Amino acid sequence: MRVLTAGLAIVLAAGLVSAVEAPATASPGVDHVDPLIGSAGGGNTYPGAVRPFGMISWSPTSTRGDQTNTGAANGYAYDATRVRGFSLTHVNGAGCHPGAAGDVPIMPFVGEVTGSPTADIRDEVYAADFSHADESATPGRYQVRLASGASADLSVTTRAGVGDFTFPRDRPAALLFRVSNSLNGSEDAEITIDPARRTVSGSVLTGAFCGRRANGGANNKKTYYRLYFTASFDRAFAGTGTWVDGALQPGGTTASGGEGYETGAARQGRGSGGYVTFDTSRDDDVRVRVGISYTSADAARRNLDREIRPHHGVADIAADARREWARQLRAVEVTGGADAHRTTFYTALYHAFLQPNVTSDVDGTYLGSDRRIHRLEPGQRAQYGNFSGWDQYRAHTQLLALLEPKIASDYAQSLLNLARQNGNVWDRWVHVNGPTHVMTGDPSAPALAGMHAMGARDFDVQSAFESLVRQATVPHPDGLSDKGCPGQCEGQRPNLAEYLRLGYAPQDTCHCWGGAAETLEDATADFALADWARRLGRDDVRNTLLPRASWWRNTFNPAVGHQQARLADGTWKLPFSPSSDVGFAQGTSATYTWMVQHDVSGLAAAMGGRDRAAQRLDAFFHKPDGSWATGGDGLRYDPTNEPGIHTPWLYNALGQPWKTQETVRAMTSLVYRTGPNGLPGNDDLGTMSAWYVFAALGIYPQTPSRAELLLSSPMFPKAKINRPGAPTLTISAPNASPSNIYVHGAALNGHAHGKSWLSEDFVTHGGDLIVDVAATPNTSWGVTDLPVDHVPTGG
Repeated sequence: MRVLTAGLAIVLAAGLVSAVEAPATASPGVDHVDPLIGSAGGGNTYPGAVRPFGMISWSPTSTRGDQTNTGAANGYAYDATRVRGFSLTHVNGAGCHPGAAGDVPIMPFVGEVTGSPTADIRDEVYAADFSHADESATPGRYQVRLASGASADLSVTTRAGVGDFTFPRDRPAALLFRVSNSLNGSEDAEITIDPARRTVSGSVLTGAFCGRRANGGANNKKTYYRLYFTASFDRAFAGTGTWVDGALQPGGTTASGGEGYETGAARQGRGSGGYVTFDTSRDDDVRVRVGISYTSADAARRNLDREIRPHHGVADIAADARREWARQLRAVEVTGGADAHRTTFYTALYHAFLQPNVTSDVDGTYLGSDRRIHRLEPGQRAQYGNFSGWDQYRAHTQLLALLEPKIASDYAQSLLNLARQNGNVWDRWVHVNGPTHVMTGDPSAPALAGMHAMGARDFDVQSAFESLVRQATVPHPDGLSDKGCPGQCEGQRPNLAEYLRLGYAPQDTCHCWGGAAETLEDATADFALADWARRLGRDDVRNTLLPRASWWRNTFNPAVGHQQARLADGTWKLPFSPSSDVGFAQGTSATYTWMVQHDVSGLAAAMGGRDRAAQRLDAFFHKPDGSWATGGDGLRYDPTNEPGIHTPWLYNALGQPWKTQETVRAMTSLVYRTGPNGLPGNDDLGTMSAWYVFAALGIYPQTPSRAELLLSSPMFPKAKINRPGAPTLTISAPNASPSNIYVHGAALNGHAHGKSWLSEDFVTHGGDLIVDVAATPNTSWGVTDLPVDHVPTGG
């Protein structure tokens, strides 16, 4: 039952202004966060100032000499040490380039503005170099000194920010507002400068996640949003100016015009913006407070006024942000272990708490997926956006629900709200509040079922369940469309009628990215809904959907022992190779063949038994020379992408849990580390980071939609999991060390525990797990009473 009143929800959503005056509190967790981890090597993280689940994230936009491109998908690449602004919005770890957001870059410029910054298409004039030695990134604060002599010091609340920009006293000083220059460009933009009120305000109409020419050459305008901003200064302007395309208007106070979406070339030299100048001969510091909103200019002002008072400076807001991060990171308190491991762990936890992102204003209004303004549901504390479903349901949504069940509940309610506003279609990748259709499958089903199983129950459970069941059982006209295929197919359950007729998604008529992948994803989703139906007492739904959880067998070709794309006439798609991606989405048959977490015993039987399946896993994780596979080989494990990230844990169900222990530990040490290259691939809205958090704790969800946890060896001597409104969990491994990677025994709540998994009672009721670890395998622990499957025997 939802118990918060709407009034209390608004108060809670308004920020933590009253806490700004409170004293700072030391926190081992926040002290070990390095926001630069993942900013190189394709991690696509960003280092800027942000709060947990924040709407605003003030972070640099880098350039490699092309104003319409950046060094990385989210605007910042560690090896691109030239910036063209500090943008107000970001999405953590998006995989496509350009990715999303990067809205309203604000650039401190030293010198006279003599030409249109939009005309500077190679960022030769209105950008500046910097050195990492002059850069500092900590939770809630970002600072950098540019080679031009200007510097930026930024901090934020949930929906607003404050920045101090300093300039050389002997040079002209200006702040550029590049309102049209979002990462993906813009359809429209506008700016208004008010010298009397010392404000700059405006908006940008942008969106089209994953590229402006997505969806088969047609813009996906359903993902468009207009971001509004208002900036208030602590001092008068010395001058103003605007520009549109190549024309500069000194003294101007209004301008409008976007960069265009239709072709990449059209963006260059197009767009609008404005600038304000300052006399810094006596005072070289300029302070600006910025508020943003997705609903209106008035809402942006209210968000700013509610969250940041005029007397609050960067140091005040940064101290409060640090306290909030300290509270958030206390969700998991680890003790002992190497300093580098704590840094990797707490940075992963930090990245996991960057999303979902608040999209509602302090007064409870938000932009819906129907492009209309809505208000929060009764008891809903915030509306959240940004759902990378295909990625997140494999680790992130479960971790969020485990650690923050109330936030996960609001997230689930948010996705239900967006589905209702989108013709009752649950999109698989939501950017802000808009459907993008990115990736494949029906990830909302396992995501919500998994969050519910993990303890997130404070949302309209029945309505969400009924809506997802309808999506899984009633064909939708969009399912016959090829618009956006392969990567952004419009249909959420593509050609569902044909899927129901054949029992698999045919490669030639499925209207999907890949038929075999779609079959596996849908089997996972159908199992999730069937199991959720059992919890809700809906045996009718369970009886309908549970047999469909075994339809993975219909694309498993026993002649080759792999998943394989199949045609509508029943024949197999040829030629075939396990290393081929034909029939799959961002992966190969060798990887996807293991994507049957809900029926591992059935998969093992299809492969010739548990021993044979374990032998195949051995070859999957190791190169012919015996070394570990870490990506780049279509026949073997790829820790950089989601379809196979569960596979190290499958040994538990095959009766060889010591191999899970050594494989998980190998991957945590080989592909996760400190430094900018510390992530194995795109963080994908915290998914890769969430995997590491689970691995370090020595637990991982057996299936995405249930709460049983598979066991491995914890990396820290003790971890205490503190969950608001839910029982505490403790996981201890007194002998934990980098060499003690094998489990020799375990005790749960004071009783010997010989299983390599924990029932959902551990999550539901709390508990105390003690794990005995050592440097050599114990091949007799956890080999009986294996993890339980929940599908009909034999399909």
